[in-house]
Amino acid sequence: MIPLKDTIPSREKPFMTWFIIIVNVLIFLFQVSIPPEAAQEFVYRYGFIPEKFSRALSDGLITGIIYSIWPIICSMFMHGSWMHLISNMWSLWLFGDNVEDRVGHFRFLIFYLLSGFSAAYTHWFFNAHSLVAVVGASGAIAGVMGAYFLMFPLSNIVTLIPIGFIPLFVNIPAVFYLGLWFLSQVSSGILELFGPVFGSGIAWWAHIGGFVFGALTVNFFKKRYRRYNNFFDDEIFYYRYY
Repeated sequence: MIPLKDTIPSREKPFMTWFIIIVNVLIFLFQVSIPPEAAQEFVYRYGFIPEKFSRALSDGLITGIIYSIWPIICSMFMHGSWMHLISNMWSLWLFGDNVEDRVGHFRFLIFYLLSGFSAAYTHWFFNAHSLVAVVGASGAIAGVMGAYFLMFPLSNIVTLIPIGFIPLFVNIPAVFYLGLWFLSQVSSGILELFGPVFGSGIAWWAHIGGFVFGALTVNFFKKRYRRYNNFFDDEIFYYRYY
C-alpha cells in the first residue's frame, strides 16, 4: 500500500515540516557527494550505535544519556539510500502538516525530536549490544504518525494498491491505515527477537517506540482549546472527548 495524501487540509503553512525535510535532504546530498569510504565513516561517527550507548551507561545513567544526545539528533537527519530518504520524507509531508497545525511550529519541532529520542532508546532496549549504526528519521516520523492516529482518526488516507499492472485507489480511514501499520511493526519486531534473519535491517522497535510516544504524549503539546476554534468534524470529536 502506498499512501498518496490525506483528506485533512492544513490551515497554516507547515514551516517546521518543510524545514525538517530540507535539512534531511541537504544532509543526504552531502552524504552522497563524498567518497563511499568517507560516507561510511560519517555514518558510524554520527549515527546512533547501541553498543556505544551501553558502554557509556556503564559510567552512569546521566553520563550515558548526555553521551547519546548528539548521536541521536544526528541520526534523525541521516539516511542510508535515496529510497530510505524519499519514503521517510513523504510520510513526514503526509502526516506532519496536520500535526504541526494542531501543536504549533516550535512545539512540533520539540515533539518531533523527543519522538526520535524515544524511538532510539526503545531500539537500544532491544538491541543493547548492536554495533550497527542506526540512521533515519523514521522513528521520529513514527511519533508524528502516532499523534495523527490519535488526533485525526476519521481522516481518510488516499492509498494506491497496485494489483499487477492495475492501480487501485482506495480511501482508508486513518485509524485503520495507521493501526495496521503499527501492528505490522509490532509483529515484525517480535519476529526479530527470534533472530536477526527476521529483521531485514529495519529498526522495527524504533518505529514502535516513536509511535507509542507520539500517541501518548501529543496531548501535552496541542494548542489550547481557545486558540483552536475552527474545527473539522473529526477534530470536534477529538476535543470533546480528549
